[in-house]
Amino acid sequence: MNNLFNDIYKDKKVLVTGHTGFKGSWLTLWLNELGAEITGYALKANTDPSLFEILELKNKINHIEADIRDAEMLDKTLKKYKPEIIFHLAAQPLVRYAYKNPRETYETNIMGTVNLFEAVRNNPSAKVIVNVTSDKCYENKETLKSYNESDSMGGSDPYSSSKGAVEIITSAYRRSFFNPEEYGKAHTTALASVRAGNVIGGGDWSEDRLVPDCMRALTNNEPVIIRNPRSIRPWQHVLEPLSGYLRLGTLMWNNGVSFSEGWNFGPNDKTNLTVEEVVKKIIEIFDRGSYQIDSKANLHEAKLLMLDINKALNKLGWKPVYNDNQAIKETVEWYKYFYGKNSDIYEFTLEQLNNYIKKAQKSDVSGSLGQEKLNEALA
Repeated sequence: MNNLFNDIYKDKKVLVTGHTGFKGSWLTLWLNELGAEITGYALKANTDPSLFEILELKNKINHIEADIRDAEMLDKTLKKYKPEIIFHLAAQPLVRYAYKNPRETYETNIMGTVNLFEAVRNNPSAKVIVNVTSDKCYENKETLKSYNESDSMGGSDPYSSSKGAVEIITSAYRRSFFNPEEYGKAHTTALASVRAGNVIGGGDWSEDRLVPDCMRALTNNEPVIIRNPRSIRPWQHVLEPLSGYLRLGTLMWNNGVSFSEGWNFGPNDKTNLTVEEVVKKIIEIFDRGSYQIDSKANLHEAKLLMLDINKALNKLGWKPVYNDNQAIKETVEWYKYFYGKNSDIYEFTLEQLNNYIKKAQKSDVSGSLGQEKLNEALA
């Protein structure tokens, strides 16, 4: 991976909060391959199996098992490891869990983020903070409009409202303490937030998520039960938004003032599939299985949510690599390999990462290019 992201991450001290989660594990794997000196701060993985444990990533990083709500521990961690770049993923990420545990959700998502920002203020080693929120941060009117970065924050349920609140807090800290106009004078920290749609990929076993539910059912020869077959989501492979986060972090390192904003990362419009369409594709690729629709009344979940990614396309030079079929195929193939009891799952996962990078390079995706293209983005 020489010169990938212009070697910005090589030997850099990088903090990843939430590194034991699904996205956090993939990001930790990628950063490790890029040569970063990684510190991970998170609770123990809350699924069994766990991608973090399967890949044995604990042995490759400084692993801190702690709660993002523990402000004192977080402060001590930053003081000790002095991260230069931070990717903040630690969160309570599930909509239905948030209905049952709203207090925990708000404390984790909102105050956990405040704790991190305060720790950075107390220990100003970080030059870049990429705060990962969610596409659900937007005030969703469930229309055909794709939401762009200037749309209002909101949320009609505990999870989405917590993410909307986090975006407002991020904006407030950026204007109050990490103001781009004061960069290099009052502070040296660039702060951005990133929003992605429904992310799929190998190694996710979270409850009440479509792909993990499908793989559990199909592996056990049971029908897949789906709640909202007509709900539309911007489905994308996990490596797509991660490439965007890494690309953004690279540009922020070079010129944080120009990129300290909110950013959407998602698939092309044609990849906005219904839940039922995704299930059918999964069953087709898995080569067996069936599904049933649960007609019972369910807790409210947005039925239509799409992101406008033109800002990232035009200003970051980032673009998606996989179409919907490829994203689903890569995901299902990972689970088939894992459940096939193959012993070298780390190498298979790394192969999927390298295949993505090769396709990105072949497609001339700028996240994989060198200084010449970075300078174009900065111009």
